Amino acid sequence: MNQFHDGYLDLTQHELHALRQEYNLADAHTHQSQSESQKQTVNKLPEIWYESESLKQQDLEHRFIKSFFKFHKKEHALKTPSLLVYAASIAMAIFSNYFKKKNLSVSLITPCFDNLHDLMKHMQVPLEPLEESWLHDPEKIYENLSKNVKSDVVFLVTPNNPTGWDLTSKDKSSYDLGFKEVIRFCKDKNKILAIDFCFASFLVNDSSIKTFDVYKLLEESEVSYLTVEDTGKTWPIQDAKVAIIKTSKDLHDEIFNIHTAYLLNVSPFILNFLSQYIDNSIKDKGLSITNLLETNKNIAKEAMKGSLLEFQEPKSNVSVAWFKITNPKIKATDLQKYIFKSKKVYVLPGTYFFWDDREKGEHYIRVALARDTKVFKPAVKLLRQAIDEYENQ
Repeated sequence: MNQFHDGYLDLTQHELHALRQEYNLADAHTHQSQSESQKQTVNKLPEIWYESESLKQQDLEHRFIKSFFKFHKKEHALKTPSLLVYAASIAMAIFSNYFKKKNLSVSLITPCFDNLHDLMKHMQVPLEPLEESWLHDPEKIYENLSKNVKSDVVFLVTPNNPTGWDLTSKDKSSYDLGFKEVIRFCKDKNKILAIDFCFASFLVNDSSIKTFDVYKLLEESEVSYLTVEDTGKTWPIQDAKVAIIKTSKDLHDEIFNIHTAYLLNVSPFILNFLSQYIDNSIKDKGLSITNLLETNKNIAKEAMKGSLLEFQEPKSNVSVAWFKITNPKIKATDLQKYIFKSKKVYVLPGTYFFWDDREKGEHYIRVALARDTKVFKPAVKLLRQAIDEYENQ
């Protein structure tokens, strides 16, 4: 029986199908080739392997965590414990386990990648939608959350996947106001603040955004919080990734006890391997990450000009492009199927991102950018041909 059929249950099932294709513009994992400096790390793999055998697990963990938060300019995070897991989805499973154990309800941002919703749904955690638009104006965040959020947990993704929205302010005089207002609301109303930071690396060297140490804000506020950080969307590491859980002091012990039920430790070799990549990005100020994404984003924008796909300018330059379908009679599910059937280019329909109401997502298509330009450019050309054919048929 072919498991890939029209009845997909989630975005990951789409992405599994896309992985089999030459022109896979579906998943946001990093499929690009190594930069010149990253090739030097690959050439050192035997050396890294044997070094990993000789060093203590704790030393490798400390090196990785120090490099990670130095790159992200969140060095306050080094003052509190970190828990490491193989992937952000495992962190989400741990959070969901905790929410279920404590009988907590969650207000989850919409749109977002649907596995956040699904992991909590499978754990039977009560969920309510938290509209991303409620957070767009920092000065109205507190009021909007007060009116609309009744749950025990506020769960955000910033920068958000798929829209590229993030909680920072473009106003340099109040760049952290959005975060402060969310934290103030959660503190005043006795809510837990949970944040997915898996796309946060794209903020680090974005000249249009003033970065700051969010962990300093979280710790000084004494709000109850859970966060997950990740490496999987940043470096071309063939999914040899590590995610980091951070918690406020009051939640740490219980999260730690759940964490140890899932795993003993992550691979010492992967920790050592990833530390080399992160240190490389510190040296080149993230250019090996951002240059390719910027090139491919501009190719996609230019290719879709005048078409029925209208590029939605992101607030932060994440590794995906979000397009709105301007013809209200055309649905994303139908368009996505036609694109793949006619040109073998795999993109994602917007439906699943709107976990609270899939109909809202019928107006959007998401395109992954972390691909070699020599693959991305012809794929986008075929994408344009397919949508023009579909509109004119």
